[in-house]
Amino acid sequence: MSLTVDDLKGMYRAMWTIRRFEEAAGQFYQQGLLKGGVHPSIGQEAVAVGACAALRRDDWITSTHRGHGHHIAKGADLGRLMAELLGKATGYCHGHAGSMHMAAFDVGSLGAYPIVASGVPVATGAALSAAMQGLQRVALSFFGDGALGQGVLHESLNLAAVWKLPVVFLCENNGYAVSTPNSQSIAIRDRAAFAAEYGIAGAVVDGQDVLAVHAATQAAVQRARAGDGPSFVECQTCRFEGHYFGEPQLYRSRDEIEEARRSRDPLTRLAAVLTAEHSASVEELRALENEASAAVRAAVEFAQGSPDPAPEQYAEDVYA
Repeated sequence: MSLTVDDLKGMYRAMWTIRRFEEAAGQFYQQGLLKGGVHPSIGQEAVAVGACAALRRDDWITSTHRGHGHHIAKGADLGRLMAELLGKATGYCHGHAGSMHMAAFDVGSLGAYPIVASGVPVATGAALSAAMQGLQRVALSFFGDGALGQGVLHESLNLAAVWKLPVVFLCENNGYAVSTPNSQSIAIRDRAAFAAEYGIAGAVVDGQDVLAVHAATQAAVQRARAGDGPSFVECQTCRFEGHYFGEPQLYRSRDEIEEARRSRDPLTRLAAVLTAEHSASVEELRALENEASAAVRAAVEFAQGSPDPAPEQYAEDVYA
């Protein structure tokens, strides 16, 4: 399916929504209103938006500790997401999950999993359930480059390949596993070839180019839905902030960060495509940005006006 101009504008608005949401989360964190570690995806918006635009609403995703953008791109309600961050009763998980553990089942998000690679077997299991039930649904698992050394990822790749499961393994490679660069943690340089060892189709794309991410993910989703099994997509991206809000980032230079902001901003790149190839005006792009900002402000107001969970509710939704 080719993308229309309206599709591209929707992607642009969605990426701005993620950025504004993350900026609002950062402000709450600085004010001490958001507890625990918060891992922003500023700079990585094109991966979430490009990938989720290739999925249907009833398809599944699993996310990571850096997952706000995944939920937003999949269509989750902004107010309920922000309320969850603030531990409010109106949040997706009634305030029990916080930043790193939330799920949004209404849009197919089976949860964020902060333990590295632990969402991968969940997505693989969801794909198995689709295959067993004869459903035309696809599962996509987001994970970072740090997951490439985890055994559970390799187990899932092998099982999905053997059973030709409808699952897409999507690696968001931002160059660092917390503070450890790829060069010190990953021996395999060609991750697409790495996937080929399992008989899985692989692709490596520029994760700052939302259209490249979408094209690669769409091809993988089509293969999965046609019964041709799993795919592995590596999106080479970069985060503009630290591993978490407040991290000093002593492992990379200020020049590296500023150069990424100047030359690799996915929002700037899509804006250039819209203006050069589709005659979008500066005013149109600013209006889309303003729509995103207004939506996040409304989400903040909803969250701030929401009640805290009652003490007797803390044991709800906890079950084996």
